[in-house]
Amino acid sequence: MYIQNRLGLVESTETMLAQSRRLNQVSNNLANVDTTGYKKEDVTFWEMLYKTDHQRHRVGKAIRDITDMQAGAMEKTGNALDFAIGGNGFFSIQTEAGVRYTRAGEFTINNEGQLVTPAGHLVLGDGGPIQINGRDVSVADDGNITVDGQAAGTLAIVTFAGPADLEKEGGHLFRPVDGAQQDAAEEFSIKQGYLEKSNVNTMKELTAMIDLNRAYQTQQKVVRSIDDMDDKAISRVGRLNG
Repeated sequence: MYIQNRLGLVESTETMLAQSRRLNQVSNNLANVDTTGYKKEDVTFWEMLYKTDHQRHRVGKAIRDITDMQAGAMEKTGNALDFAIGGNGFFSIQTEAGVRYTRAGEFTINNEGQLVTPAGHLVLGDGGPIQINGRDVSVADDGNITVDGQAAGTLAIVTFAGPADLEKEGGHLFRPVDGAQQDAAEEFSIKQGYLEKSNVNTMKELTAMIDLNRAYQTQQKVVRSIDDMDDKAISRVGRLNG
């Protein structure tokens, strides 16, 4: 009985830890519902069989973080330096840590006349940083930029084999994992004067939060029940020995 109770306690604790981790993700998703280009976080659950001793096996729970790369809705801003990518692809951004990638196309111009992110990172084109020397900025569907009618470069839009090739770094940026293969994007179109919104569905995340809280409370009750059973078992053994 005691051994079985211990196993039940471990199972409930693992479940609570997984639910707590998922709840943190849901809270973060909701906090970024209005963040341009944000991609919601999720987890995938699977089970693995492993030994607890020489005779017995048990099923353990494991979780793996994933990022939902589904595109968010486009929102019209009318700002000539706001770009949204229709279809697949990421903007290439030069940072101090190397080239990073983003779907957030809310750009501006720095003191040197270069196209940059709000954090000051350079937006890359096919020939390096994009220089904006003029006032009338126009971007074609294929990413070609003209300023006052003169060519200023082409946005470097790239794709990756799958979501697993990128991991979040913060600040709307993704970094490629070791061995990730990137290619020049082909099936995309740039929408000037638009921004891609977060792909978080507020109602779904709120519903998930409620369900997770209820499930967590249920596991708490299970833990309390197991503790009560242990207390009773120990108390009875004590009376028998006496």
